[in-house]
Amino acid sequence: MVGDGRVRTPRAAEPRPAMPVPLLPEAVPAADVTGGTAAGRRQSRRHRLASLGVLVPVAIVGLFPFYWMITTALTPSAAAIRVPPTLFPLDATLDNLRSLFAQAPVLLWAFNSLLVATAIMVGHVIFDSMAGYAFARKRFPGKGLFFTLIVGSLMIPVHVTLVPRFILITNLGLNDHLLGVIAPSIADVFGIFLMRQFMQSLPVELEEAARVDGASEWQVFWRIVMPLSRPAVATVGIFSFVGAWNAFLWPLIVLSDRNLLTLPVGVALLQQEFSSNIGLQMAGAVVGAVPMILLFLLFQRHFLEGVRVGALKG
Repeated sequence: MVGDGRVRTPRAAEPRPAMPVPLLPEAVPAADVTGGTAAGRRQSRRHRLASLGVLVPVAIVGLFPFYWMITTALTPSAAAIRVPPTLFPLDATLDNLRSLFAQAPVLLWAFNSLLVATAIMVGHVIFDSMAGYAFARKRFPGKGLFFTLIVGSLMIPVHVTLVPRFILITNLGLNDHLLGVIAPSIADVFGIFLMRQFMQSLPVELEEAARVDGASEWQVFWRIVMPLSRPAVATVGIFSFVGAWNAFLWPLIVLSDRNLLTLPVGVALLQQEFSSNIGLQMAGAVVGAVPMILLFLLFQRHFLEGVRVGALKG
């Protein structure tokens, strides 16, 4: 209070000017940026070289059997058993392939394998997806117990079920018939597990929105869930097709007619029919491997994505 009776309010303290903050890239010391970038590049280059140092030998070891199979198929029968063996076919020829198609119904065996593998693949995609959707989205009594039992059946050896399956197929009159090879394999535990894990990662809101719009349960599954599950469906399809194409033991037990044999069984029986001709057998193995290589190259992106998501989820 001053002498004239007025109250003087204290003046606010004036703020001190802030120190300027360098915002331009030129304000940062150039030596630090250059040094950090160069160090990062050197470290990244070391990581790439280390990865190549590990992956290249592994790739060579993994691809060597395929290379040996092709070179043996192009080598004459007398030179195929040469000791020591040669890594490069100096006298390459197509005689083994010509003899294979001339002495055995390879195209018929390949067609049988294609029919069996396609039917099993379609069955896996349909039934494994439906079962995986039920375990991922539906609620029913004993859901956890049933899923545990299904996954636990992976621990049962396949050979234990051969006799019961053969008796069942014989009683149904499907012995020595391609349907007897297809019927026991139209569903798979691994496919159910993979589809269930993948479908659990899908957003539930899309399904709820479809139900609000009046979609039925089948429409939700077929038009919403299945298109979103393409990576997992491709993975199940590739696994099932490759497994059915390369199956040997069960088709050998069920089929006896020479015209109904699948390609792996027919190629294996060449050793009994035409003595031990290694070049002929390798030529048959090449014919059976080419479709599988092409299938993987066409769908490898979906295959890797499905395996990644199925492994990380759950």
